[in-house]
Amino acid sequence: MDPQAPAQYKNLNIDPNCVPRPYPARTDHIPTSMDDIDAAWLSRMMGYKYPGVVAKSMDTVELLNSHTTKWRIRVDWNEAGIAAGLPANLCMKANWSGAFDNVDIHALEARFYHFMVQEMKVPTAKCYYADWDDDGSAHGFIVLEDLNDRGGKFGHSTQDNGVDMIMENLNGLAKLHGSLWDSDKISPENAPWLQTQMDTTVDSEQVRIMWQWIELNLKEPGFCSVAPQHFLDDPRKVERAFDRLGEIERACDAPHCIVLGDCHQGNTYILPEGERLWLDWQLVRRGRPWRDLTYFVVGALTIEERRKYHKDMVRQYREYLIATGAEGVPTFEEAWEQTRLFVMYGLQAWVANLDEWGQNGIPMNERFFAAAEDYGTWKLLGE
Repeated sequence: MDPQAPAQYKNLNIDPNCVPRPYPARTDHIPTSMDDIDAAWLSRMMGYKYPGVVAKSMDTVELLNSHTTKWRIRVDWNEAGIAAGLPANLCMKANWSGAFDNVDIHALEARFYHFMVQEMKVPTAKCYYADWDDDGSAHGFIVLEDLNDRGGKFGHSTQDNGVDMIMENLNGLAKLHGSLWDSDKISPENAPWLQTQMDTTVDSEQVRIMWQWIELNLKEPGFCSVAPQHFLDDPRKVERAFDRLGEIERACDAPHCIVLGDCHQGNTYILPEGERLWLDWQLVRRGRPWRDLTYFVVGALTIEERRKYHKDMVRQYREYLIATGAEGVPTFEEAWEQTRLFVMYGLQAWVANLDEWGQNGIPMNERFFAAAEDYGTWKLLGE
């Protein structure tokens, strides 16, 4: 979110419990500027988990500084660091860009890596350090492996990977959801830091929070060329439809699971053998799987592929999910109705996307707009 966003959206959804930081010996705050980050600072932070480690030097390999800072570095560790198994190549992730400093996505991701990543039965990036401020500021900091060393490739929203690969990837997505299906470990009592899908402000207010970027896209000819006229005539209908989606989801009583939350190809890494590694847990939720499933499939397939294979994929996904041991999985008919509804989640996300954030918005908008027309999503949500 823009740091100049309206005042009523400042400090949205910061955990009122202020989850205690994992390393209480750290009494200072996580810096909000890259100017304060160097080898000495990294040594001190990593030392809270790995006593005696020292980064003798820290060099930049690549810097991606959009709404989240991803900073690939090469570190020369001392003997204690090498003995601790710290690799030379790492990726630091935090909020050093000056944007989105008024929501808790960075602290939330750090909490996921600290408390819950070990429960996931799918590949995830190895995390060497996760920490956050517990003063309500929502700052978080994680140190991940440099995935480039795995020999695969990062996913992108516009990759054309074909029906076969996406169908195979659904097995991994089902394992992600099945990891903690209907588990007490994700209950509000046992994981109070984990927010519930569509019942947390960053979700329910997402359209209003992002409206300034929707307005920018409404001025773009390319965007307008793929948007249906009824939307261009009344853009606020996405706000009303999304509100209705939230109401429906909050009234649902089906089993919960872990939901990635922002589940498109651009938030994945394709391992050399083709398996997906799931990335970007900044919107991780206690939720139901149709948000992830619909967002991933509609975004990953061409319009023609989706029209031909989408129902088959929902059926196959259910079989994969049941195979994980998940009980109480909704019927295919119920799953398909949820799919029709949750097209709106992806639609509202992409109408607010700016290409400068690293993902191409027009193809994705075209796919979600087309799916909403094909499935009667607008009408289902009162529009």
